[in-house]
Amino acid sequence: MMTRFIPFLFVVLWSSGFIGARLGLPYAEPATFLLLRMVANITVFLLLVVTLRVRVPTGKAMAHCMVAGLLIHGFYLGGTYFAIGLGMPAGLCSLLVGLQPIVTAVVMFGCVGERMRASQWVGLVIGFIGINLVLQGNMAWHQDGSREMAYLFTLLSLVGITFGTLYQKKFCQGIDMVGSAVWQYSAAALLFLPVALTTETMEVNWTPTFVFALSWLVLVLSVVAILLLLYMVKHGESSKVASTFYLVPPMTAFQAWLIFGESFDELGVAGFVLAAVAVFLVTRKPKLPKSETYTASAKSAP
Repeated sequence: MMTRFIPFLFVVLWSSGFIGARLGLPYAEPATFLLLRMVANITVFLLLVVTLRVRVPTGKAMAHCMVAGLLIHGFYLGGTYFAIGLGMPAGLCSLLVGLQPIVTAVVMFGCVGERMRASQWVGLVIGFIGINLVLQGNMAWHQDGSREMAYLFTLLSLVGITFGTLYQKKFCQGIDMVGSAVWQYSAAALLFLPVALTTETMEVNWTPTFVFALSWLVLVLSVVAILLLLYMVKHGESSKVASTFYLVPPMTAFQAWLIFGESFDELGVAGFVLAAVAVFLVTRKPKLPKSETYTASAKSAP
């Protein structure tokens, strides 16, 4: 009975990642913060590898995992943290990178020739309208900074998560997710280390707030959320995760309002709603005709 709430719990936890970044960035620069998180992630997942007795990928599988990790955890998280560090509201950042399903559909349509359904085209148009409404609204940035650079970092994040998930889907199928995570986080750490060494002071103010933020991101986001994902995949619930991901930006905006007082005007609220509808339309799977449903069921029967 409780398992039906797991996808929504996953979305709530995933949304809190943006909040954790916003919470910890006043006490450490972005690359330094992420380097600490990656090192902690590697340590935790090595313990999980030993505890769960899973195999760490080697050879080509290891290389594929590192490329996926560089895109997903390196570019995606890096772009997100640098954008929030420049003052972008966590809710806005979540909204922009939350367009990943829409961008993925466009990429698949342009590069692979995969046909877009009518509902996806409608979602694409609604998504653009929603983003325009949010950007035209009155948003309170939490500090003065280069907004142009913040948007560029968000674009980098969006590119990273889009192509990272496509790459992982193509080249990392069948690889144990716990073992894969060790190499993914290692690749991201190798990216953040030189950035932190050459562009940042690497000073960390180890306040209780920062320790809480880092612990939350490592234990709750990187461990609990991943284990929930593993559970859902094992029990056939992954499709529900995809269909509920449209809730991530509104959930992040709600959490950011609750914790930091981030607010949006009427245009912003309308934009968030339209963007959520857009992602829902793009990720929603079409219903099969009864005849096709019967055929599919027959094929899956033992």
